[in-house]
This record gives sequence, C-alpha cells and structure tokens, in this order.
Amino acid sequence: MKIEGIVAVVTGGASGLGRASAERLVAHGAHVVIADLGISNGADVAREIGGGTEFVAADVTSTQDMKAVLDVAEVKGPLRAVVHCAGRGGPLRVVDKHGEPGSLEHYEMVVRVNLVGSFNVLRLGAARIAKADLIDGERGVVILTSSVAAFEGQIGQIPYASAKAGIVGMTIVAARDLAGRHIRVCTIAPGTFDTPILARVSEEARAGLAAAVPHPRRLGHPSEFAMLAMQIIENPMLNGETIRLDGAIRMPPR
Repeated sequence: MKIEGIVAVVTGGASGLGRASAERLVAHGAHVVIADLGISNGADVAREIGGGTEFVAADVTSTQDMKAVLDVAEVKGPLRAVVHCAGRGGPLRVVDKHGEPGSLEHYEMVVRVNLVGSFNVLRLGAARIAKADLIDGERGVVILTSSVAAFEGQIGQIPYASAKAGIVGMTIVAARDLAGRHIRVCTIAPGTFDTPILARVSEEARAGLAAAVPHPRRLGHPSEFAMLAMQIIENPMLNGETIRLDGAIRMPPR
C-alpha cells in the first residue's frame, strides 16, 4: 500500500517509537492522528511534526477514548493504517525479597495496558479499516508492538513478558481472522532501543545494554522501528508475522 495520502493512527505517538513512526509517515505524505495519554506532550508533538498531524488524548484500554481517536482520523478520510506503540513496563518478582507473593494488582495492570490495550486498538481499528474501499486488493494494516521480552523475558519482567508474548500469540490469529476483510496484521518485536524510558537510566547501564547487541553494537534508533513499520505498510505480502528488530540480541536472565 502506498503511504502518500493514507490516513493513519499512531498510539503512543507523543514519544519514542510512536513519535518516530508518526514523523516518518507524515514525511511520506500520510495524514496522521497520534494518540497518547492526556499527561503527555502530545499536542506539542503534533505541532512539531506538522503536516496537519492531530493529537487526541486517549487511554488505549478505553473503548470510548479509542473511538474518539478513530472518529478524528476518519474526518481526514478512510482509515488505512494503525501503528500501535503505546505500552508500559514495571518490575515484578514472582516472590519478592521478603518472601511475599508478587502483586496480582500490578501484574493485572501491566497486562491490561499492554495486552488488553493492544486487542482494544486492534479490534476497533480493524473495524474502521474494514469500511474502506479496496486498494490493490487490500484495505489496510494494523501493526502491533511486542518485545524481545516475549521470547527471553528477564527476571522481574514477568507481567511485561507475559503481555508481550500474548501480542505475539494474537498476531497470526488476527491476521487469519481479518484476511477475509483484506486487512493485514503484523507485529514488531524491538530489542533495546534508545527511547525516553532508557534515557532515564545511567550512562553506564546504557553502555552495557548497547554492548550486549551483537551487531550493530548500539541501542536501536526509533527511526529504525519507524522504517520497518513503513515497510510493513508498503509490502502487501507481510502478514501474520512477528518481526524481531534487535541486532541479533538474545536477552540473558537478568
């Protein structure tokens, strides 16, 4: 599918992978609506990206919020692409250092944001894309974001790894489910990327993470995630696949 002229929604678009994706889509002629939490600087980011980019404050686990995002997008034209980058982490051990069981509430919260939120965006976005006319045999594409933690989750990542593994599991099922509507679904599983979350850790820790990547021996750039998202949109044969984007890293236990 050609990027120029399409309407796209990017969740988590106020920073990191989402912002890079929105910027690249706009640079190639797409009309973009970014969604992020109301406490984000999403409105400023939309102005900085330019090209008519709009921001809608939304919680991806909220049906009402995401419908509002999609309503704004459809003013620009039929929805063709959703790039879902919103998510969150949060450490949790199965049994904590005091011998107490890990918090079920924390586990449920992380899984809700990452996994339930992904399904919410997928189902609502796909329903809107399904209304669009066919272009070259397809209507559009939904791109989800998992993580290498889905395959090699580290100690303390159990809720995050569980949720990201769930996204991998839903990808092929969703692609098969939506094939009859000519909608593709793919997932990107990034490794260690230079996002605002990592900007908060020490330089020593960042250097250690970068050194663990076989090649290229550095943190990933958000623009490289955005590049892959664009390639998925443009290549009609990419469907039902989870693509690791990680420089061949395999995460150790801790």
